[in-house]
Amino acid sequence: CDFVCDCSDCSDEQDCGYRGRDFVCDFEDAGVCGWKDMATEGKGYMWERRQRGDPLPNSGPSSDYTIGTSAGWFMAVTAVNAESPRIAVLTSPTIHQSSPTCRLHLQYFIWDSGYTMLENSPLWAEVWTPEGQPFVVWRPENTTVRSWRKGIVFLGRIPGPFQIHINSRRQDGRSGDVAIDQLEFLDCALPATESCGDGHFQCKQGGCVEERAVCDGTDDCGDRTDEENCGQFFCLEVFKTSISDLECKARNCVVEAQIPKKDHTLNSDEIHKYKVASNSVIIIFIWIYLNDYFSSQMVMYTHQFGGISGGLSVLVAEKQIYPVWERGGSLGDLWVKAEIEFVVNSTFQILFVAAIRDKAYGGIAVDDISLSPECRLSNEINCPFCCSFLSLVSLTTESVRPEKFPKPPKKPCAEASKICDFTKDCPEGDDEAQCGDFSYKQGSKGWTDISVGSQSWKIMENASSADVFLYVGESAGQQLTEAQTRTPPLGPSGLACTLKFSYSLTGSNQHIGEVSLIVVDSVLGTLPRLWEFGGRTGVNEAESWVNEEVYIGARDRRFQLEFRARALNPHSDARIAVKDVHYVECNPQYIPSTSDGLSCNFETDFCGWYQDQMDNYDWSVQNGLDHTIGKGKSLAVNMWNSTLRGLSGRLLSLSQNSLDEHCLSFFYKLYGPQTGALNVKLLFKDGSEQLLWTRFGAHGNVWQEGHCPVPQQMSSFQLVFEALRSGFDGQVVIDDVAFVKGSCSLPTMCSFEGQRCGYTNNRDGLWVHQTWDGTRIGPKTDHSLETEMGYYMLAHSGVDVLPQGSETTLISPVRYGVTHTECVYFWYNMGGHNPGTLHVYVKPVDGERILIYSSDLNQEHDWHLGMGSVSWHGDWQLQFVVEGGGGKNTYIAIDDISFSTNSCPNTDKVCDLERGLCGWSNTQSHHLDQLDWELSNLLSETHYPTPPYDHTLHNERGHFLFLPHTLRDSATQNAWLLSPYLPPTKGTCLYFWVYQPVASDSKLVIWTLSKGAKTELLSITWTEETWQHFQLNVTSETDYQIVFEGFKGTKGVLALDDFGYTVGLNCAGEQTDQTTRTSSNNSGVIAASVVVAILLMVTLAVIL
Repeated sequence: CDFVCDCSDCSDEQDCGYRGRDFVCDFEDAGVCGWKDMATEGKGYMWERRQRGDPLPNSGPSSDYTIGTSAGWFMAVTAVNAESPRIAVLTSPTIHQSSPTCRLHLQYFIWDSGYTMLENSPLWAEVWTPEGQPFVVWRPENTTVRSWRKGIVFLGRIPGPFQIHINSRRQDGRSGDVAIDQLEFLDCALPATESCGDGHFQCKQGGCVEERAVCDGTDDCGDRTDEENCGQFFCLEVFKTSISDLECKARNCVVEAQIPKKDHTLNSDEIHKYKVASNSVIIIFIWIYLNDYFSSQMVMYTHQFGGISGGLSVLVAEKQIYPVWERGGSLGDLWVKAEIEFVVNSTFQILFVAAIRDKAYGGIAVDDISLSPECRLSNEINCPFCCSFLSLVSLTTESVRPEKFPKPPKKPCAEASKICDFTKDCPEGDDEAQCGDFSYKQGSKGWTDISVGSQSWKIMENASSADVFLYVGESAGQQLTEAQTRTPPLGPSGLACTLKFSYSLTGSNQHIGEVSLIVVDSVLGTLPRLWEFGGRTGVNEAESWVNEEVYIGARDRRFQLEFRARALNPHSDARIAVKDVHYVECNPQYIPSTSDGLSCNFETDFCGWYQDQMDNYDWSVQNGLDHTIGKGKSLAVNMWNSTLRGLSGRLLSLSQNSLDEHCLSFFYKLYGPQTGALNVKLLFKDGSEQLLWTRFGAHGNVWQEGHCPVPQQMSSFQLVFEALRSGFDGQVVIDDVAFVKGSCSLPTMCSFEGQRCGYTNNRDGLWVHQTWDGTRIGPKTDHSLETEMGYYMLAHSGVDVLPQGSETTLISPVRYGVTHTECVYFWYNMGGHNPGTLHVYVKPVDGERILIYSSDLNQEHDWHLGMGSVSWHGDWQLQFVVEGGGGKNTYIAIDDISFSTNSCPNTDKVCDLERGLCGWSNTQSHHLDQLDWELSNLLSETHYPTPPYDHTLHNERGHFLFLPHTLRDSATQNAWLLSPYLPPTKGTCLYFWVYQPVASDSKLVIWTLSKGAKTELLSITWTEETWQHFQLNVTSETDYQIVFEGFKGTKGVLALDDFGYTVGLNCAGEQTDQTTRTSSNNSGVIAASVVVAILLMVTLAVIL
């Protein structure tokens, strides 16, 4: 456990908090790399290895980070309340030692899902050593976001055994809301034994370090030989003296959370701690003279951390005071090396000036200041401390005398929130002059180098030309990290905001290095790279500039832009540079003109829609197989994309101001064995949202039509298309969006999630839109989501509110007539004794209503499918009528109403899947399965493996249901396909065709399901290379469903086609059920009678 593989198989580096040569721990192995929770007897607030699981939970991450699915593992805390212990501790194994460059990258998750408020320390990391007290090495900001974020723990040089403790402190919180994943230790080994080249120093232990690392206050060798014989260097032990006078003068108290938790010298907690007043400077004076030299060097280590850190400067005071070095902003929770050169020929003073922002988080500190041998303390002053400083004074900027100190910057002409907001608020535009835009003379000064490694960004102002550019050069930092330069906080920005710049990577090598652009959000932190380039643009810098445009987009919060780069060989002629940086159309008030408004087919642009920059991933343009022209463009989110992380990808509309009702219509696909969900929402200015429409699960590889009523709004709003990554193997696509004034017609599908789809009551108030979770009345789960929080429509039919024989009616919006017969499908649930009768009518706009379905059977709280054919060619409405049956505390509920473009299927006929699923359905219950059977054909399939043809048509156009092998990690997961409820039988024949080639390792099991009990009928593990026919006799003493349960394999495909059953007839063709129960829910008979009734009415209308 010393980050060196001494064994050939690296077995000596297993379970060291990491595993093997990559020094990574992703928690996929049950041994969790040796990490252990410290809870007593496994009780109280503690860490545990866990998965997200199914369904999507209301707390914790939506997936792990490593794999990015519900099957991936991570470490997370349990739930906590006031009665349980408040601190959870996760401890690493003992690690032998670490190098000065050692750092730990990890993904962390902090979300206050229960809105119980985060405390000061929901997550932090400490190092424990046998000799001393623990010291904190990492403290992320305690902001709440449902997203994984990247953290960097700078461990540095630890010369002996140590353990890492990852802690969480909460008083009240849900399980999973604090989590970590994907730990990676980088550059933690000491220098390996080798022969040293020019410019390097040989360590006693055999390794090599650069000459500049000698006598710099850091044990780079690991045996301190690079820090021996350094007596000629002048050491300023600044912080070994008392600072009580400073604290008195500053009139401040110690604030432990806002100071470095370890010094640099010993990398321990033996350090003096203090805080400087807000909006103040702290100045250290050191009187120095040079002994016959005109230049000298000072090395020091700075700790600039959090929002408090405004910057640190070093000034020289001789005849006048002038700056010689500065480092702005926050660098992180680590000590960073700095080298400063003085070129003077007289006694002078060194001034350290720290600027403190009025924030509540972070601080500034310095340690291990040393001067080169040319520098001596001046004998012109009386030094009270040997090898020390003369005075330490804290004072506000207002108290500094102008003749003694450089003039401070002039007072800002605008408040802080208006500086760098892409709007000129000051007469001369001074508020935008130093924000990083090179259009301004001082624009380049808006880029602040925050590098902590051996490379950093510098500004080159070419006196011989007008060119000003940023370039990467060598730096004093010790970390092996990228060079980083960052703008001040910018924005908010407008939806057209774009960054234009030119870049070059030049030199004699073929691969110079990499450069990238990153957004740092004020809440989410560092986001994924917006742009990156690696390689070389040319040999000659003057001729190798490349122009680039990067879309920034609309961002509602303040953010910073950051260029990162790293040259592979900085000692060569390699040069990485950026120039001509410009913000284009970033004013938040600027809105590009669009002629189509929100109606859009996405063939040329996004019209009035744009990507949400605050979500987790983007919608992408998909070419081919669109809805508009068949070979055009649509917008898609590919849930099977293994690089996606986070929960949602959102498409936002331009802001709308209208008091009128509108209808949002569109075509969509929800396709795949685990596809996730598509939501439509309203987003208001205050950030609140309202769900209008939702779909989830497999809908087939075919275009579906969506209609979403948008009620009139009294304030401005935006519409949102949201792809929800609740599944990880599928595709969500939209096309042909239309937004028109007026009400929607009867939608082709309504799940009642979010709203009532335009369905209304007949004013008696007995139909309610509800969930069981909110009322504890009615079905415990809905049919759509199969959860207690799913919505449905419920009619109270108890005799106290609906007397026997009385009726209450649920009425749909108008559905426009078509020339062909349609089928309406719906699911209903009856509860209580004598709940009444459900009648379903078609009500022509002009004419009497027509009965298409009726049922009075008590279904024992189960959801049952009803259907009826509609052949009325004029405009009509659907009516669900509940007739009271005289029972007490009874109800009838309706859910998942949908329409197909064909007449209802005959249950005695084979289901060839050319007109849908014939009443069969996928379950959405995560207690039963994790995947869905998907409907597709070879012609439209571009992603998954399929049979070469279907069984019905024997060609590429024929449809089948299939469960394919994919690259996602859902092998061995299952999918249920359920038949409608069937009556008890002494022999019903089930027949079906299966495609399951020998190469596939999938599995098919056929069950009967009755009252929650399963009975296995057949298990199939493989067939021939063609479609194979099976038939089974089914018997059951109670109502039952047939279940096709498919188990996904690691290769090949499993498919079904041409399946059905013959109720009351066995497979030998014998009549087994002599009597049938009396029931009016035979949709086939009713559908036929409806057709006859409609024909009679049409005839009468003609006669009259």
